[in-house]
Amino acid sequence: MSDLIYKKRNIYDTITPEELARANAYAEEYKLFLNAGKTERESVTEAIRIAEEHGFVPYERGTQVKPGDKVYKSLRGKALFLAVIGNLPLTEGLNIAGAHVDSPRLDLKQVPLYEDGGMAYFRTHYYGGIKKYQWVTLPLALHGVVAKANGEVVPVNIGESDDEPIFMISDLLPHLGRDQNKKTLGEAFTGENLHIILGSTPTGGEKDSDRFRLTVLNFLHEKYGIIEEDFLSAELTAVPAGAARDLGLDRSIIAAYGHDDRSCAFAELRALLDIETPEKTAICILADKEEVGSDGVSGMQSSAFETFIADLAGGLCFVAQAFEKSFCLSADVCNAFDPNFAEVSEKSNAAFINHGMGIMKFTGSGGKSGASDASAETVAKIRRLFAENGVAWQLAELGKVDQGGGGTIAKYMANRNIETIDAGVPILSMHAPWELASKLDCYMTYKGVLAIYGDK
Repeated sequence: MSDLIYKKRNIYDTITPEELARANAYAEEYKLFLNAGKTERESVTEAIRIAEEHGFVPYERGTQVKPGDKVYKSLRGKALFLAVIGNLPLTEGLNIAGAHVDSPRLDLKQVPLYEDGGMAYFRTHYYGGIKKYQWVTLPLALHGVVAKANGEVVPVNIGESDDEPIFMISDLLPHLGRDQNKKTLGEAFTGENLHIILGSTPTGGEKDSDRFRLTVLNFLHEKYGIIEEDFLSAELTAVPAGAARDLGLDRSIIAAYGHDDRSCAFAELRALLDIETPEKTAICILADKEEVGSDGVSGMQSSAFETFIADLAGGLCFVAQAFEKSFCLSADVCNAFDPNFAEVSEKSNAAFINHGMGIMKFTGSGGKSGASDASAETVAKIRRLFAENGVAWQLAELGKVDQGGGGTIAKYMANRNIETIDAGVPILSMHAPWELASKLDCYMTYKGVLAIYGDK
């Protein structure tokens, strides 16, 4: 009779020592990926490096592909499509896994540098959904690129090595925080006041102006050959400094910046490397701009994906046929149940740490607004595939019905007439500078994507 009852199970109750060792080895690879890519550009660069080591080559328009070919297309260096060509024609459908590699952060304004009170600062404009107070008094590193007027693009990375300086946003001392404490968090910490401290050393004499700005500009010119006007065409961002770390005495959890959504992005990439020639062509999408609505040329609302598939299939006329027989796993994280904030979740429909990949029939908010809402048949397909491939999984929702919700790229894939469902790693402290993910859940997400790629 117990078989009649649905019950979520902790993976530790069923996993073998051999598979646990594989999961831990996978986690070490994943941490290296996280450390190498803290922006979408860096993540794409690292993914290309890894893919090329495994035989992938850039796709050149007009090239006819054949079963077993491994190709990729970089989308302006900020998003990436990879494909392993299957035995069946592309018009028989694709098995797609789509994740994003952008994460919440603090972008620099285009005119960011100023000085006040004997110090130099950068002004910022936050990107994505953040709790602003979490970014105050946090060690930060500066990542990104500066595109100079002569066409040269200069990569910038300061603050990750132990011998490099870090950056920080200051906060008010509690002795003077009486008025601040009366405010809501949103009022006490505003986007316009997230200013990053750069230094306090003047250049020149006491009567000279812009002495503290000039110190910063001298350093940047000596190291990167840039001038202040180059900020106008730069993409520079502040992210948490430091490498991914094991958390807990048992080392079962990874603490890192960017689990959302690089935990799913790496699962997609790693699974694609591990398949031979599939029956249906397997596609891995590493998208940009998901955190701000998937707009722009590198987001999933762009027509770039149709163009890539049209190139592979031999013409735009074949794309609609390919899409209507395709399946997409919209691989994005979900929130894990947190006992410290139990009131926002409904336990029966919440994801739990170490219970496997979280499957979300829908996301959206309130009355499923903005959700693609996968069909019953689609969920049944996942159940079958995961049972056949030993994937631990759990059904999940993004909190209580009227509590909140969120969005993914799922609806943009579904709008292309592609059967789509959301699934990914359950995360604690999602969108915080440091997020928490279970090693076993990350590994099971990899196994889940691998099962999707191999489906016939």
